[in-house]
Amino acid sequence: MNINLQISKELNILEKQVFNVINLLKDGGTVPFISRYRKELTGELDEVAILSIKNLMEKYEELEKRKISILKSLEENNFLTKELNDKIEKTLLIAELEDLYLPYKPKRKTRGVKAREEGLEPLSENILKGKDLLLDSFLTENIKTHQEALNGAKDIIAEMINEDHQVRSVLREKFNKKSVLSSTVIKGKTEEAEKFKDYFSYSESINKIPSHRLLAILRGVSEGFLKFSINIDEDDANYYAKQKYAKGVHSKIIEEAIEDGYKRLLQPSLETEIKNYYKFQADSIAIDVFKENLKNLLLSPPLGEKIVLAIDPGLRTGSKVVVLDRYGTLLENTLIKPLQPHNLIDESTKVIKRICEKHKVEFITIGNGTGGREMETFIQSLNLNIPIVMTNEAGASIYSASQCARDEFPNLDLTVRGAISIGRRLMDPLAELVKIDPKSIGVGQYQHDVDQKLLKESLVETVESCVNSVGVEINSASKELLSFVSGLNMNNAKNIIDYRASIGGFKSRSEILKVKGIGQKAFEQSAGFLRVRNSKNILDSSAVHPERYQLVEKIAKDNNVDVKTLIEDEKVRKSIDIKKYISEDVGLPTLKDIFIELSKPGRDPRQKFEMFEFDKGINDIKDLTCGITIPGIVTNVTAFGAFVDIGVHQDGLVHISQLSNNFVSDPSTVVKTGDKVTVKVLEVDIKRRRISLSMKN
Repeated sequence: MNINLQISKELNILEKQVFNVINLLKDGGTVPFISRYRKELTGELDEVAILSIKNLMEKYEELEKRKISILKSLEENNFLTKELNDKIEKTLLIAELEDLYLPYKPKRKTRGVKAREEGLEPLSENILKGKDLLLDSFLTENIKTHQEALNGAKDIIAEMINEDHQVRSVLREKFNKKSVLSSTVIKGKTEEAEKFKDYFSYSESINKIPSHRLLAILRGVSEGFLKFSINIDEDDANYYAKQKYAKGVHSKIIEEAIEDGYKRLLQPSLETEIKNYYKFQADSIAIDVFKENLKNLLLSPPLGEKIVLAIDPGLRTGSKVVVLDRYGTLLENTLIKPLQPHNLIDESTKVIKRICEKHKVEFITIGNGTGGREMETFIQSLNLNIPIVMTNEAGASIYSASQCARDEFPNLDLTVRGAISIGRRLMDPLAELVKIDPKSIGVGQYQHDVDQKLLKESLVETVESCVNSVGVEINSASKELLSFVSGLNMNNAKNIIDYRASIGGFKSRSEILKVKGIGQKAFEQSAGFLRVRNSKNILDSSAVHPERYQLVEKIAKDNNVDVKTLIEDEKVRKSIDIKKYISEDVGLPTLKDIFIELSKPGRDPRQKFEMFEFDKGINDIKDLTCGITIPGIVTNVTAFGAFVDIGVHQDGLVHISQLSNNFVSDPSTVVKTGDKVTVKVLEVDIKRRRISLSMKN
């Protein structure tokens, strides 16, 4: 099998591009590095295309391994013919491959196997060929009647048809096109299964059912509230097999064998296969939604280097307050109790005013959990003339109890760590969120129901993509952030931090090579994504890769300027004909990238931070009335709509039908996580804490 050719056909790209990408991957290249610094070889393929090539390469390599294993088994057992070998070599689908192998696969003791052991195979052949049955000749100590002999022969025929590659192929296509998924509630579970009531008596074509609906049904099944089946019309299912086999004087017997084989063997097998196929499709869609939400959250605009006072609000135990310097270092922490049931307003006021004055606080952020809006009201009443920002605290408690948090702050209370996380999340969402398991951030859809291995791999890829697209300041990054840099892992990250501490900080990119475990390959893959601020070489703080420093220096020298002037003087850059510097190693794409980077070296690609305020008069779900229009922030986008935080401790849902005046098939084309929106309240169910919103004009 020519894997490169097959991938190029599937992705509609040149075989040469696939060949080069696969070679780069096998040479240890990472997806971010290849897409950014090897554009000439890839034909400027982006990360999505390179990742698709990587995934297909792995898929077809696994298929090839399975083919080799099957061919070896067939040859060892003298089953391999040229025709069978050719069919196996040509197949591209694992299901078809397994169908071809099924008749020769070592079997457990099935009814058909037992019938063969009783010597009934010749009887099954007589039935299929329309010969005299000669039933008396098949009676034995174990087969005492004609009917027992016929039943055994029918078991053999049923298994033979079940193993017929053509029958399975036709049926598989029918299941894909015509099968219906039906679900019902398990008897006696109606009250417990209330949240699944939409699926108590439900049916829909499997190829039309939305992914989130399928996952909801399967969750109901796994929780023991629903049962389901996937089937097609039985006459239609058996039509092809009967046309092929049910002929001659014994057609009635053959039809009975076909019907039994379908119910007992084919239908359960294909139901499982189709369920797994559509479950995989649903998982992929749910994971794509999660990835997009996570990406938008990780790339949220950072506040940047400001002195921040962060509050993790609490009622019974009080609210934790921390102050962080411009680099996120803890300066002070304390406890205030201005909220119910304590109401220590005067005392809390003095504490906040003292801290703000002492540390020259520039921003105040408050976690949006329980007591968040009440705390915001209290801080606003102090008239500090300091901007106040509500920060989504999802996952902060997970971080505060993690090994990462214990390593950072071994002597601090959990709640203090949580407040630090809230403050740092405002300053740099990406740097802080990489410390938290993405599944705990609250931006997924059925994340606990999808394939966990696939989910983890996809989310790690998303985090890596975001980290490398922004770049990492090596002298201030945490080991968690560094571990996501192209070419690095957690061990490398720990070694970098240890070396950083021993030398008082990196002075240049080239020093990275002195770190234990960082060889030439790791340096090649990571250097372009690591920044060294205040290095003697100004390019060390940019995304220009060290392998191109000599080229940049040559361009500067050719134009009678130094590199600093080349960066700072736009007129000089515009006067240069970059095509003059195209060579065997460097093409126009790389040269364009270099000049774009020289125009904004090391600049954060994320959008600029903008202030946002909830409606001051809306703090609780009871404050909502139908028809009012209020501001909100999109917290999660799903296949069926978007959830919006409107400042009442309960996100509202903008159903897909309410996202726009125009038809919307995919919510992510209209909104993304972190968007600031204006919504209208359509319905409020205080008892079930459900809020229905609209974004229609």
